[in-house]
Amino acid sequence: MRIVIAEDSVLLRAGLIKLLETAGFEVPAATGDADGLLAAVEEHRPDAALVDVRMPPAFTDEGVRAALVIRRQWPEVALLLLSQYVEERYAADLLATNTSGVGYLLKDRVADVPTFLDALRRVAAGGTALDPEVVAQLLLRRQSDPLDRLTRREREVLGLMAEGRSNAGIAAALVVSESAVAKHINGIFSKLDLPDAEGDHRRVLAVLRFLGGGDA
Repeated sequence: MRIVIAEDSVLLRAGLIKLLETAGFEVPAATGDADGLLAAVEEHRPDAALVDVRMPPAFTDEGVRAALVIRRQWPEVALLLLSQYVEERYAADLLATNTSGVGYLLKDRVADVPTFLDALRRVAAGGTALDPEVVAQLLLRRQSDPLDRLTRREREVLGLMAEGRSNAGIAAALVVSESAVAKHINGIFSKLDLPDAEGDHRRVLAVLRFLGGGDA
């Protein structure tokens, strides 16, 4: 699996290269800015790009904007964004364009190597990986919207769905059966007014509503 890295910190960039190569990934390019990232993706067409949210010159949202360009021009390239702080709107921006092959993690999560590598592999395989801290903040900021209809357990299930967990993964995390998880998910769909209409991916719609609010 080929991964391009965009991280302005020289030390972290070197550490990520070594970590990924040790884990069996190939790193054809590593850069410190958004322009270098776009050039590397165009040249190498990697399986995934590991992208710092804030990079030169302004250290604001350069990585996010570059990731959105990649989504449009090379949608087959998966994206895992890394951030120093919780900025959940960036995760919502990416998921609003395409819900497959995208992730958002705090940089501290890299220190938990198995968790980090599992998230990277999941995203590269077309899944989703959302940092639990982002999910926690989203839960706390919700006030009055359809999400208030959910029970505590349903909110827990939806939060784990937003992290990219499968039904089996949710069942393991909550120590319940998969049939119980399926029942909670059906309850979520019903309470969020997501009808079982052909062409609608209700699981994705539920997560988007969770990320963007009641009108997402």
